[in-house]
Amino acid sequence: MLSDIEISRNAQIKPIKDIAKTLDIDVENDIDLYGRYKAKINEPCYDRLMKKPETGKLILVTAMSPTKYGEGKTTMSIGLGQALHALGRKTVIALREPSLGPVFGLKGGAAGGGYSQVIPMEDINLHFTGDFHAITSANNLLCAMIDNHIHQGNELGIETSRITFSRCMDMNDRALREVMVGLGKRTNGIPRQDGFRITAASEIMAIFCLAESLGELKEMLGRITVGYTFDDKPIYAKDLKADGAMCALLKEAFQPNFVQTLEGAPVLLHGGPFANIAHGCNSIRATAAALKLSDYTVTEAGFGADLGAEKFLDIKCRKAKFSPDAVVLVATVRAIKLHGNEDLTAGFQNVLAHVENLRKFNVNPILVINKFPSDSKDELDTVKYLCAKYSIPASVSTAFEDGGKGSEDLAKKVIDICESQSNGAKKINFTYENWDSVRDKIGKIAKNIYGASGVIYSEKAESVLNQIRELGYEKMPVCMAKTQYSLSDNPKLLNRPKDFELTVKDMVIQTGAGFIVVLTGDIMIMPGLPKAPNAEIIDVDENGNIINLS
Repeated sequence: MLSDIEISRNAQIKPIKDIAKTLDIDVENDIDLYGRYKAKINEPCYDRLMKKPETGKLILVTAMSPTKYGEGKTTMSIGLGQALHALGRKTVIALREPSLGPVFGLKGGAAGGGYSQVIPMEDINLHFTGDFHAITSANNLLCAMIDNHIHQGNELGIETSRITFSRCMDMNDRALREVMVGLGKRTNGIPRQDGFRITAASEIMAIFCLAESLGELKEMLGRITVGYTFDDKPIYAKDLKADGAMCALLKEAFQPNFVQTLEGAPVLLHGGPFANIAHGCNSIRATAAALKLSDYTVTEAGFGADLGAEKFLDIKCRKAKFSPDAVVLVATVRAIKLHGNEDLTAGFQNVLAHVENLRKFNVNPILVINKFPSDSKDELDTVKYLCAKYSIPASVSTAFEDGGKGSEDLAKKVIDICESQSNGAKKINFTYENWDSVRDKIGKIAKNIYGASGVIYSEKAESVLNQIRELGYEKMPVCMAKTQYSLSDNPKLLNRPKDFELTVKDMVIQTGAGFIVVLTGDIMIMPGLPKAPNAEIIDVDENGNIINLS
C-alpha cells in the first residue's frame, strides 16, 4: 500500500475555489487565497455567517485511552466527514492544525491517514498558513516586553522571581524546559530563570481557540497575567501595553483555514492545543463557521474522552454554547488488547469507562472500531459482542483503506441518531458548576471522570489554591494536564484503575484563557523527542519531494 504522503501526492486535488462553491461562500469576496489549494475565511465573511441561523448538526469524535501511536481519531473524523459528504449531506469537517513537535517526534502529523486525509498534506503538517508561527511570535513578543520593561527600570515593580509567563516554540525540545536568560553583559537584561513550553500548550494558543471575535481576542490577550509585584499585585499584558501588538500579529492567523479532504469534502482547520496539557479542541470560530455552513459538522477532541472530550464539553461548549448532537468514540483492537494485557474482554473495561463518562454528560456515544489489517474476525466479533452486551451502538470503519466508503455504515448510524432527536440542543450535564470552588471542580473530575478515590495536593498546589481564592478566580473552569495513556495520572496504570489518588503538583492561573491549568503526575509542558524521532527519516529527495512524512 502507498504511504500517506504518496497517497496525498497522487490525489486529484481541486482548486479551493471549487470547494468553496459547494458552500455558502462567495469565492471572490469571502476567502483569502494562499495559493490554489489553501485559503482563509476572511473577517467580513465570518461576520456575515454569524448573522445566519445555525443549521448544522454537531458530531464530536473522541476516543478510548490510546496507545503511544494514537488510535486514528483524526482519520476516523475525516472518514466520517467524507462518508456524510458522499451520502449527499452538506458536511464541513472542523479539525486542529498539526504541531511540529509530534510531526518530528513519534506520533507524526495530524492530517489523517491512508485514504482519509486532509490535503495538501505536506503543507498542513509543516508550516501551513503560518498560524503556529504567529502564535509563537505573539507569545515571545510578550516575553521580550516583560524583560525589556524590567531592564528599562521596572516601573511596574515586577518581581523577577514571580514572572509566570514563559516563552514557547513549536518543537519538542526538553533542553529548554528550564533555562537562564539575561546572562552575560548588563545590556543583555536582568538574569533570571525562565523556561519554554510547546506552542500547542501555550496560553496564547488557548486564547486563539477560545476567542470569538477580534475584540475579544485583544481583550483576552490583555488580561494575561505575566507575573506579580513585590507587594503581590498581579501584572497583566495590558499593563505592559503589549495586547495591541500581539493582536496585530494574530489578526490574519485568526481567520479559519479552509482546505479539503482527498474526496473533496470541505475542511476548516484552525488552532491546535494539545489535549493532555491544554484544552485539545480546534477554534470556536472554525466550529461556529462550520455549523453555519453545513448540515453536519464533524469535529474532534484530542486523546481519550477523559481529556479532550471532557474539556470540549466542560470548557469549549460551556463558553460557546455548543451542544453535540452525536458523539463517536474511536477504539482499536490493539488499544483494547493493550489495556487488557492481550485480553479483549478485560481491556474493554477502558472503553466502557469512557462510554459511561460520556453518558454522564447526557450524550450517548456510538463506538467505531478503527479496523487494522492485523485485526482478526474473531477479535472484531468479540468487540461487537461486548458492545451489544453493554447496549453500545457500534460500527466498524475501514476509512484508512477505503476513505469515505469505509465509514458509510457509521455515517448512516450518525444520521439516524441526529434525525431521531427532537429539535433543540440537548442540555449538557457539565462535570461541575461555575460556582464550585476550584478544589471541588478538580475533585469532581478526578472522581466522576477518572475514577479516583481522592486528590492529593502538593504544598505548591495548595499555595496556588489559596491565591486563586484571594484573587477571586474560583469561578474559572479547570483544564486538567494529565497523561493520555491512563485514566489516572500514572501512565502505567492501564485499563480502568481503581483506588488511586490523583496527585496535583502545581496549578497555573491563565487569566487570559480564562481557566486554571492543573498539572498532575509527571506531565511535561515541553515534551522531548523519542530515542528514534521521525526527524531522523524525514528528508527531501533529489527531485525536491519531501519523503517519509506521515
